[in-house]
Amino acid sequence: MAKSEPHAADSHDLIRVHGARENNLKDVSIEIPKRRLTVFTGVSGSGKSSLVFDTIAAESQRLINETYSSFVQGFMPTLARPEVDVLDGLTTAIIVDQQRMGSDPRSTVGTATDANAMLRILFSRLAKPHVGPPGAYSFNTASVSASGGFRVEKGAGKTKTEKVTFSRTGGMCVRCEGRGTVSDIDLTQLYDDSKSLSEGAFTIPGWKSDSQWTVQVYAQSGFVDPDKPIRKYTKKELQAFLYGEPVKVKVNGVNLTYEGLIPKIQKSFLSKDKESMQPHIRAFVERAVTFTTCPDCDGTRLSEAVRASKYRRKSIADACAMEIRDLAEWVRGIDEPSVAPLLDALQQTLDSFVEIGLGYLSLDRPSGTLSGGEAQRVKMIRHLGSSLTDVTYVFDEPTTGLHPHDIRRMNDLLLRLRDKGNTVLVVEHKPQTIAVADHVVDLGPGAGTEGGTVCFEGTVDGLRASDTVTGRHLDDRAALKDTVRKADGALEIRGATQHNLRKVDVDVPLGVLCVVTGVAGSGKSSLIHGSVPASANVVTVDQTPIRGSRRSNPATYTGLLEPIRKAFAKANGVKPALFSANSEGACPTCNGAGVIYTDLAMMAGVSTPCEECEGKRFQAEVLEYRFGGRDISEVLAMSVAQAEEFFAAGEARLPAAHKILQRLADVGLGYLTLGQPLTTLSGGERQRLKLATHMADKGGVYVLDEPTTGLHLADVEQLLALLDRLVDSGKSVIVIEHHPAVMAHADWIIDLGPGAGHDGGKIVFEGTPADLVADGSTLTGEALGEYVGG
Repeated sequence: MAKSEPHAADSHDLIRVHGARENNLKDVSIEIPKRRLTVFTGVSGSGKSSLVFDTIAAESQRLINETYSSFVQGFMPTLARPEVDVLDGLTTAIIVDQQRMGSDPRSTVGTATDANAMLRILFSRLAKPHVGPPGAYSFNTASVSASGGFRVEKGAGKTKTEKVTFSRTGGMCVRCEGRGTVSDIDLTQLYDDSKSLSEGAFTIPGWKSDSQWTVQVYAQSGFVDPDKPIRKYTKKELQAFLYGEPVKVKVNGVNLTYEGLIPKIQKSFLSKDKESMQPHIRAFVERAVTFTTCPDCDGTRLSEAVRASKYRRKSIADACAMEIRDLAEWVRGIDEPSVAPLLDALQQTLDSFVEIGLGYLSLDRPSGTLSGGEAQRVKMIRHLGSSLTDVTYVFDEPTTGLHPHDIRRMNDLLLRLRDKGNTVLVVEHKPQTIAVADHVVDLGPGAGTEGGTVCFEGTVDGLRASDTVTGRHLDDRAALKDTVRKADGALEIRGATQHNLRKVDVDVPLGVLCVVTGVAGSGKSSLIHGSVPASANVVTVDQTPIRGSRRSNPATYTGLLEPIRKAFAKANGVKPALFSANSEGACPTCNGAGVIYTDLAMMAGVSTPCEECEGKRFQAEVLEYRFGGRDISEVLAMSVAQAEEFFAAGEARLPAAHKILQRLADVGLGYLTLGQPLTTLSGGERQRLKLATHMADKGGVYVLDEPTTGLHLADVEQLLALLDRLVDSGKSVIVIEHHPAVMAHADWIIDLGPGAGHDGGKIVFEGTPADLVADGSTLTGEALGEYVGG
């Protein structure tokens, strides 16, 4: 019998990309096999995300949006077509990225998934005493009642007034408004009460006693004695000083408004976005504002009536506070045919948490406290039990924040999604995940303008044999040190109990590189961030995202633009404000944005370079002023490496700018341009930008939270050299990290475990990396032993 011809539909087994030019991509053309696991590798900034997220996934989503009616599209985000000639063979893309799940205080793990909604329905049906419908069990719903009259037209000009009343029962705690915490201001951070106002009692940044108008308002208001120490104020004086109502007062013949210190601080500091503040102001706000658990609801966010409504001896607050794996068992024990479909759906969601390695979380955990890796895995949950096939799943470093022990489990999940007939695209640096790929695409060879080309495409063995940066470093192993540094002191932590810690006592050595390890959820962050005393002079560089608009860039964020603007102003005898695209020097046509944006309602908006300034963002006359032979727009177009050279010597020598640029180069950001919008930086780049900014801080103890996030294997060596330089300069460095290279390079390791959640919270090992490998009894010891053994 003749062999039948393959069906035409079966020939579409490739995603074809031709001429991709998004961001730094240089006419990239590749073919990606469908229904396979493809891993995209390359140094940080080489163009991986530009190809996977900004080209393939973005075009898939745009095409899906176009299938809806224009009315529906009006409510959806508008997406522009990526810069690419041909995209063929696309399937529906589901993006599971590392974007944090928002730091809204009202958002928890339970509300961010469907788990809380299902629990609310369960309790509204079964709990006693009955409180009300599902909304009555929600901490985001307030109880309200209203009454009033409205007129009804009855025809022939007659009207009748009818009275209506309305009420809604909500579960929100009245005192904390469903936040679980109440804020307070630490007065000791505002002033030194042993001094008088005339002696400079205020310790608020920018409040100088002699000339500052704000301080003079208090000193000359007549409500307090400026020469009396604050601690000697009478009750009446203290009340007027701290909480006085706004009133007009005359200071040096000028009418000004006086108001109490607390409302003044709340308006001038606390009502602003913390991330947009200058670093020293942000540090002050973090010191001055303290959050305490709400005394009325004990942090549960729920009203007393909801907490009293129970089913099987548990309230919804108790259920949300349980570890998810324990809650899954509790739900499994419910036998109520009346809510069987609900129980099945809830059970499946909770089991997915456990399966993905997040069983140690609780549903009441604020979603803003999840790490990037945890947030990404929470987003994966709704896709695990999905019956959809032939879908393209796009992951952004899914192993972020995972212990080597947990990476195997993540690999199994990725392979399972593939085996269901899906195309899985993963941007990844970890060799363990690269090893399970069916197909590898390596971008590079460098970062920024030096990247954007495909260096290799093929199998993992082919990558290993290739002479690309990734191929050369794939089997890199950091060796254990022959000699380790000796500590010159210790940071004592006693009786730490935050989250799952079990009265932990530990001495964190100072003057060395100390690495804190353990599986995800073992208590590492709780121990370091939650237990290190504020008096320890600590500089923390964590993974919270940098907030910044298109107008923010590395030059504005690091404070680099300040000395540059002043140098331009001094050289040309004009005002510094002229050299800011957000101030007087901005091009009037585009207001300093460099582009003109046209909103086309439900169609993708169009942004075109401004014709007046040709995208340079400044007025023409500003660009005539030069410093070192360059105008301000040419300086902002330089890369960090070029600018470091430019400001190092000659007529453009500027030590203040050079020092900041040196720090940016030290953390491996030499390829970024000074004027590149912060919105275009990857997560790893943002954290290193923060690290560069904080390296100027006076702190003696640096705490870094997974600094290898988003770093290529080749860049990890540079990070280790940077950590060594910090320690050798007399700093103490504490790193919370899973990367075996950082563990191997440590002088001292503190390992938490043995497991996650209530199976963790204990110190299972303290000592040198060599001792940990020799001990080999912990999961970290096993993983490190495997790593250094090759």
